[in-house]
Amino acid sequence: MAEHTGRDVLSKDVVIKGSIKFQRDLMIDGKVEGEIDSDGVLTIGENADIRGDIKSKSIIVSGKVHGNITVAERCELKSRCTLQGDLKAARLVIEEGATFIGKSEVTSGKALPNSNSGSTRPGIVRNDESPAPAKTAFAGRP
Repeated sequence: MAEHTGRDVLSKDVVIKGSIKFQRDLMIDGKVEGEIDSDGVLTIGENADIRGDIKSKSIIVSGKVHGNITVAERCELKSRCTLQGDLKAARLVIEEGATFIGKSEVTSGKALPNSNSGSTRPGIVRNDESPAPAKTAFAGRP
């Protein structure tokens, strides 16, 4: 059997109710109701509507996610995405125009000024990609 090296895609007409587990690279552009768990890279397409918690090595979100996201490495929220839920990642990038309603926790070894490393700070977003503050629609929950 030949080894598959490309990215797997769940197109916008796909609807899944249940858990998804994968190892490498997956793009979801459809609807998923359930948990997603992976040691790979997950891309949430612009047409996607995910309702459930996500655990992954790395994630790029362009669509809608209603659930918590836990990422071992990098999380990128694109300009048209909507995330309603808490987010925990080593690196967090939020583009201008992204909507994020929830708490973020950046878990990298670098400490934020006047804080303990890895602490949860609602309403504060650290963007390691740019020295300028992120200009996003962001609301922290109390």
